[in-house]
Amino acid sequence: MMTGYQISQHSWWILAIRGVAAILFGIAALLWPHLTLLVLIYLFGAYALVDGLVAVAVALQERNIVGHWWILLIEGLAGIVVGLLAFFWPGITALVLLTLIAIWAIFTGVIEVAAALSFRRAFGLEWTLVLGGVASILLGIALAVSPAAGLLALVWLIGLYAIVFGVLLLIRAFQFRSVLSSW
Repeated sequence: MMTGYQISQHSWWILAIRGVAAILFGIAALLWPHLTLLVLIYLFGAYALVDGLVAVAVALQERNIVGHWWILLIEGLAGIVVGLLAFFWPGITALVLLTLIAIWAIFTGVIEVAAALSFRRAFGLEWTLVLGGVASILLGIALAVSPAAGLLALVWLIGLYAIVFGVLLLIRAFQFRSVLSSW
């Protein structure tokens, strides 16, 4: 098995790409809050699909290095499925989209927290993954509890979440990079 040093060497930049994608998605959602439902579905679908594909690629790349690689694989596959559903089922109502996003956020949040706990302090940097997971869970719960919220509020909430989550991914990526450069 490889060490955490070798893991960070292989994947810190992939975390950074995921973070930038999340931040760009969040900024787009905040800059254009009056997007039509169809555009929101496609924007979310593209984000979930890209994030899922990147997560699957990392899981497959790290499967011989990380014992719990399958956790990231499941998260990635869930993102791909949700992204494809958004593309192939664009005429869904706002309530169904909200439910889809809520389920996706809670599921990925639980997976992220579980992944952080499974690392057992390999770097002492798991707090970013835990915070990202908790942010995902809180978004999912907030969306599930208030399904009648307006689309504008939904766009802002998702945009803010994506920016916070993206920043946390970037922090984690640069923490890995810092650990790598100090060794």
